Amino acid sequence: MAGKPVLHYFNGRGRMECIRWLLAAAGVEFEEKFIEAPADMEKLIKDGRLMFQQVPMVEIDGMRLVQTRAILNYIATKYNLYGKDAKERALIDMYTEGILDLTEMMLQVVISLPDQREAKISLLKEKTKNRYLPAYEKVLKSHGQDYLVGNRLTRVDIHLLEVLLYVEELDSSLLAPFPLLKALKSRISSLPNVKKFLQPGSQRKPPPDMKKIEEARKLFKF
Repeated sequence: MAGKPVLHYFNGRGRMECIRWLLAAAGVEFEEKFIEAPADMEKLIKDGRLMFQQVPMVEIDGMRLVQTRAILNYIATKYNLYGKDAKERALIDMYTEGILDLTEMMLQVVISLPDQREAKISLLKEKTKNRYLPAYEKVLKSHGQDYLVGNRLTRVDIHLLEVLLYVEELDSSLLAPFPLLKALKSRISSLPNVKKFLQPGSQRKPPPDMKKIEEARKLFKF
């Protein structure tokens, strides 16, 4: 029997959180080995365990996978969260890329310098309200189904729930004009594996504070 996947990253959200979310939604238990000092990162590189000398890295099924999208693709395929055919997968990929674009904007706000932060938050709110959330609301309205693709749970529903929760952290009023997205958020949050991950004490990471951001800066030199 294969062991649990092992996730190598620092003890924060960053680019690993969407991977934690997808594994948890699939009901997969995982272990985490936290990078706590530059020496930990240097050892992983020196030992040849990071193909491109960067994390996230996930040990799973005898592989050491890097690159967030590659890791997500493998997990989604392995646990049947990637649609039933090429057309569904194309839609899942397209919707997922939009979510990852929005998540990247959020990450840039988190790591921004103080004098840039207000402008980046303003742009993020504008894009969230006028570009991204309307697009996903329109998808749900177009087919009237409970899930974004194929009327069953796929990875993109999990990615969307994650980002909707981040939107609420940013400004809860942003979700108000989108009743179908609010309903989807409630529906996916109630799924047993997801509900468990949302409980206190899970491996889900909290919003980063300044201490956590500085820790990441030292580790990843950004």
